[in-house]
Amino acid sequence: MANANARHILVASEEACLNLKKEIEGGKDFAAAAKEHSSCPSSANGGDLGNFGPGQMVPEFDKVVFSADVGTVQGPVKTQFGYHLLEVTARQD
Repeated sequence: MANANARHILVASEEACLNLKKEIEGGKDFAAAAKEHSSCPSSANGGDLGNFGPGQMVPEFDKVVFSADVGTVQGPVKTQFGYHLLEVTARQD
């Protein structure tokens, strides 16, 4: 069964999400950005969501986590919670 480890940053606007993505692609540490900007409780752990399988996260999230390349920042991904930047840190298909 597939499972993945991922981290994310949750913000209220697409604009904020895009700005953070530029900063991270420019060298800012993902975990530091999560601690500073993410409104999710996972921000305390640098945005780390731990290990999970398909169906444990909202569908928009699942689609990206189980298809994106490991180690690349994806997003903005819009869900009912806001806008996410996602990074798959490990995955077993």
